Amino acid sequence: LVLVGAEPHLPYDRPPLSKAFLTGSATRADLDLLSPDDDALEFSWRLGSPAVALRPAERTVDLADGTELAADGVVLATGARARTLPVSTPLRGVHTLRTVDDAVALRDDLAQAGSLVVVGGGFIGAEVASTARSLGLSVTVVEALGTPLAGPLGAQLRACAVCAGLHADHGVRLLTGTDVARLVGEDRVTAVELADGRSLPADVVVVGVGAQPNVEWLAGSGVELDGGVVTDASCATNIPGIVAVGDCASSYDPALGRHRRIEHWTHALQQPATAVATLLSGGAAPAYTAVPYFWSEQYGRQLQLAGCHRPGDVVTVVEGSTDSRAFVATYERDGRLVAVLGLDAGGAFARWRRILRRQHAALTAAPPAS
Repeated sequence: LVLVGAEPHLPYDRPPLSKAFLTGSATRADLDLLSPDDDALEFSWRLGSPAVALRPAERTVDLADGTELAADGVVLATGARARTLPVSTPLRGVHTLRTVDDAVALRDDLAQAGSLVVVGGGFIGAEVASTARSLGLSVTVVEALGTPLAGPLGAQLRACAVCAGLHADHGVRLLTGTDVARLVGEDRVTAVELADGRSLPADVVVVGVGAQPNVEWLAGSGVELDGGVVTDASCATNIPGIVAVGDCASSYDPALGRHRRIEHWTHALQQPATAVATLLSGGAAPAYTAVPYFWSEQYGRQLQLAGCHRPGDVVTVVEGSTDSRAFVATYERDGRLVAVLGLDAGGAFARWRRILRRQHAALTAAPPAS
C-alpha cells in the first residue's frame, strides 16, 4: 500500500481546524488520526510531492519529484482545495482554510488582529466567524446570497434566518445580497470593498466560498472528468482497476438518479469501504447507498443535516420550534422523507435520522420499476 499526499503531513482530522484548533484548545497532536496499531498495515508514504500524471495503460502514477509509482490498482482520493477570490496581487492577511498549514497561519494572524471580514456565509465562514468572535475580534460576514446557508439548507427554510440570528446574537455583523468588488491594501490587506461601494476595514480576511476538486492532474489520462472524477455507484471509474472516492469523486447516486460530489467528513469515512470492495472484486461490489450527513458547530450550537433536499421540497418543523432555536425539520418530496435538519436537537434528530435511513434503505433495495 503506497499512499501519496501533496501535504507533508501524515493524515489528520480537519473539522477542528475552524474551531478548537484556531482557539488553541486543540493541539497539533490532537489532530493526528494514525495510531501505533496502524504500523501493522505497513503503509509506504510518499508525502510532500503531489501526483502530476496518471498513465492507466502502464498502471503508473508520476509524482512532482520525478518518482514513478507502479501499481495493480489505483485509488483516486485527491480531495478538493479551497476556492479563492480573483486578485491581481496576493496580500498578506488573506486566508483560506483547508489544511493544517492554513489553520496555523490564520491562527497566528488572528492573535494579532482586531477585526476580521469573512467572505462567504457557508459553514466554514460561519464556524470561523464564531471562533473569531470567541477570541474577541470584531467580525463581519459578507454573503452574496440573500440569506446565509441557503445553498446547503434550502432558501425556503426559516432555519436560514435562525442561523443569521445566531450571528446577530453574538455581535457579528452579517451583510447579505452583496458581492466583494476587491481587496484593498498594498502589501497587507486593510479593507474589503463591496460591489455596492461600502468599504469594510479588515486586519484579516478569510475567504470561504467553496471548494473545487483536485482533478486537473488527470487531464489526458483517459479518466472521465465532469465536475470531478466520474464514477458509478460502486466508485468505479471508466477505467478498470481505478476507483475514486471522497471530495474529488462525482459518484452516481441511485436514490437521486444522477451524479454528484459530496464534501462531507462522514462521506469520506464511509465511501472508501465500497471503493476498496470494487477494486478487489474487479468491479462487482454493491452500490454505496449511505445517507449523506454533516454537522456544524457555531456559537455553541450544533446544526445537523442528513439526506438530500432540492428546491421545492416541503419543509416542516416537526419537533421544537425555530423561535426557540432548537428544532427538527423534515424535507419531503412526493410524500417521501428525503432529508432531516436539526438545530440543538440531540436525540430527536437522531430518531428522525434513523427513520430517514430506513426509508432510504428500502428505496435503494427496491427493484427498479418496469
